[in-house]
Amino acid sequence: MPRVAITGLGSLSALGNDVAAHLAGLKAGTVGIGETQGIDVSSMKTKISAQVKGFAPEQHFEPRQLGLIDRTSQFAVTVARQALADAGPALEGVERHRAGAVFAASVGFHAVDDSYHKLYAEKAPRPHPFTVPRAMPSSQVSHVTMDLGIHGPAFSIASACSSASHSIGTAFHMIRSGILDVAIAGGGESQLTYGMLKSWEALRVLSPDGCRPFSKDRNGLVIGEGAGAAVLENMDRAIARGATIHAELIGFGMSADGMDITAPDMASAASSMRFALEDAGLAPEDIDYVSAHGTATALNDKTEAAALRLVFGEHLGKLPVSSSKSQYGHTMNASGALDFVTTVLALREGFLPPTMGFTTPDPDCDLDCVPNAARAGAPEHALSSSFAFGGLNAVLALKRYQG
Repeated sequence: MPRVAITGLGSLSALGNDVAAHLAGLKAGTVGIGETQGIDVSSMKTKISAQVKGFAPEQHFEPRQLGLIDRTSQFAVTVARQALADAGPALEGVERHRAGAVFAASVGFHAVDDSYHKLYAEKAPRPHPFTVPRAMPSSQVSHVTMDLGIHGPAFSIASACSSASHSIGTAFHMIRSGILDVAIAGGGESQLTYGMLKSWEALRVLSPDGCRPFSKDRNGLVIGEGAGAAVLENMDRAIARGATIHAELIGFGMSADGMDITAPDMASAASSMRFALEDAGLAPEDIDYVSAHGTATALNDKTEAAALRLVFGEHLGKLPVSSSKSQYGHTMNASGALDFVTTVLALREGFLPPTMGFTTPDPDCDLDCVPNAARAGAPEHALSSSFAFGGLNAVLALKRYQG
């Protein structure tokens, strides 16, 4: 089967508005979590989030576009542009039907929140006329295809916090099977609206004071916003055109818990990791780094640690496992894309991203979580894991590219 190269990257997160800023933040151990701005959080117990800072939509889109595109889709288009610019002329010479796009499905929460406020609070006779196209879950991939001129297979995947990982994995399969020569994949999301913050608070999973994955005193996740994207390409084609290859995507594993809408299942999470290893032709001992889902909720971290123990056995004792959500928050449907970008950078740059905010070891999470500072390293193989509400799991296996 054809090999799959990663030739372009794009990112937008609380660490910065491009890949260079994201990388610098990872290495420096920057925490992009702070008091939520622009939303009235006075009635909320949780007043923190991981917001994208300094993003001015009018600098990226024409006025006529802004009425049609929600913040989530703005993010997705921005990172897709970054990824394609990074990849160079990846679309040149490609037949129209052999270049595709797969992005996470996400409701345009800002469009919905604004329109409902007009209807219910302001008693307006009608919402914004473009509420439906701004809010539809496939909006971001549609805008990406229109912006970049992509005419091949393009669609959205909805699997909650695994959506972007499923999107990248599906694009990977489409290139490896010969359906596509090149694809742009990833996801964006912004749930930072009054209505969604109140909804997450009602679920009682938010931390009021910070994100501390795998730490004994962890007390919940921190909502973030952002987007990540990657250009995936047939390896032979990428080499032939002289592309810069950031890393190689070599495996993809999936599973469904089939058990509970919020509580994760250890065995199913372990299965998805094993399937990714099998697809990549790797043994557990070949993995040098794991980018964990690591949400900092009590149950998720404990379950993920147990699943890692089941898969890696004694090797887990010398395997770095970190959660970058401690730096840029949980970006929900976009999280798999940002974690994927983080993992690619770890392989390309030769370092281990940290788990920030770590205070007290938890016997149930006995991991080398690279606490509180990035570490030099030379990982050759890595996993990037996403374990979503509803028990929908997606794990990507990557390899450092050495030419």
